[in-house]
Amino acid sequence: MPFKKRTFTEDFKQEAVHIALTSGRTRDAVAEDLGLGKSTLGRWVRLYRHHGQPPVASDDKDKELVRLRKENQILKAERDLLKKAAAFFARESR
Repeated sequence: MPFKKRTFTEDFKQEAVHIALTSGRTRDAVAEDLGLGKSTLGRWVRLYRHHGQPPVASDDKDKELVRLRKENQILKAERDLLKKAAAFFARESR
């Protein structure tokens, strides 16, 4: 079976570099988890360090954090309402 060359998006590469540099795990472990070769991840890290590009824009993560906090607040309110409704119907059925 012929070897098929895999291609990766810039976002994937940036995220892989970010994980490799900030997770505290070895590059070997990160590469294995992502299904990459060690040399591929090492090349990406050298490339991003050489060009001085930040691995991941923190602005996107800040927006995601705000969105998740709002979603979490809504889900907690829905959960509390369902608890009250369940308690009400449990009392009514007796």
